[in-house]
Amino acid sequence: MTTTAVSQHQTKWWSGGKSPFNIEYGKLMMWYFLMSDSFTFGAFLISYGTIRFSQNYWPSPSFVFNAFPGAGHANLPLAFVSLMTFILIMSSVTMVLAVHEGHHGNRKGVVKWLAWTIVGGFAFLGCQAWEWHHLITGAHNVFVDGKIEQWGQSMSHNPWGPFMPHEDLQKLGISVPEGEHVFTPGPVAFGGYFYGITGFHGFHVFSGVIINAVMLIKTRLGHFDERGHYEMVEKGGLYWHFVDLVWVFVFLCFYLI
Repeated sequence: MTTTAVSQHQTKWWSGGKSPFNIEYGKLMMWYFLMSDSFTFGAFLISYGTIRFSQNYWPSPSFVFNAFPGAGHANLPLAFVSLMTFILIMSSVTMVLAVHEGHHGNRKGVVKWLAWTIVGGFAFLGCQAWEWHHLITGAHNVFVDGKIEQWGQSMSHNPWGPFMPHEDLQKLGISVPEGEHVFTPGPVAFGGYFYGITGFHGFHVFSGVIINAVMLIKTRLGHFDERGHYEMVEKGGLYWHFVDLVWVFVFLCFYLI
């Protein structure tokens, strides 16, 4: 009776075979990776917030991010980054549809929606490349050492400091066209954090595009049909949604606050 009781007790606990987590191993490892990666992003954003709120002045997003492709000098605060956010959210929707089709074993559906997800990823990266190029090559009036220089946003130069009043410039014999702003140098840390964190996120988006491209090729070749499931697409979906979620916090920290 003792042997029988022990045997019955052991069968209630995991003794190999079926995982007690009731989750596929690869998917569990993906969750572990995403959790560790969230700590990395969290550390970066906390560091940024510490520096941001320790400064007496910080560039206003309304002035830094007010350009739009083809709009010339129109003042459109946050319009372009809103488009970037919309593109990334829509790519997350197409990823959901790809996973859904995978659950139903629909190879054509998975190929279709994975392809659209890849297009969305490349579109987002293209928008980010344009934004970086616009900021780096921009020419903004900055009052430095008694004269006005043209600066772009870089790791070592920040043209988005406090305004230089036109009255003070006139006293120095410097004339500026009406309606044109002149700044003083801003905190250098802004450029390092902006390019560092958005670039790190962009690297994640690029990695997700590569992963989706590999899964698209494997889907077209029928590898997942041979396995009898599309769990790999679901794992890729977890990563893509994580990248989308992280962007929400990056958007909040840099473009709204």
